[in-house]
Amino acid sequence: MPEQSLEQRVRSIVAAHRGERGALLPILHSIQSELGHVDPAVIPILADELNLTRADVHGVVTFYHDFRPTPPGRITVRICRAEACQAVGATALAEHARARLGVTFGETTADGAVSLDQTLCFGNCALGPAVQVGDRLYGRVDAARLDSLLGVNS
Repeated sequence: MPEQSLEQRVRSIVAAHRGERGALLPILHSIQSELGHVDPAVIPILADELNLTRADVHGVVTFYHDFRPTPPGRITVRICRAEACQAVGATALAEHARARLGVTFGETTADGAVSLDQTLCFGNCALGPAVQVGDRLYGRVDAARLDSLLGVNS
């Protein structure tokens, strides 16, 4: 069976959610789940399918920080930015991560290895600062431990 084009895949996803009220968000989540990101090329397709303006779709995609416009890196690092983690060093850890990786939140390193993201709580408050590397959650992460988790020498 031939591989579907981006447009065909997006239209299939829309069709699966067609009857839902407020279908745009579930559709965007499905697109990101299937493709790994919400390619800007899908915006006009969604606008057409849902009878919305491109500006409306673009506004929703860019308002929610979880939707990424580019494919994620091979590994995603997420740093908790909630108050409990900030109180024990998450702000400094975030600065260290940005400097070490050369990217800011929502970006991926030039080599495609690491995407850096933030979250507002992992529910691991007693062990802050909390960091998720790939699918694994770590607590009490400082700059040296983050470097170790990333395989970076100090």
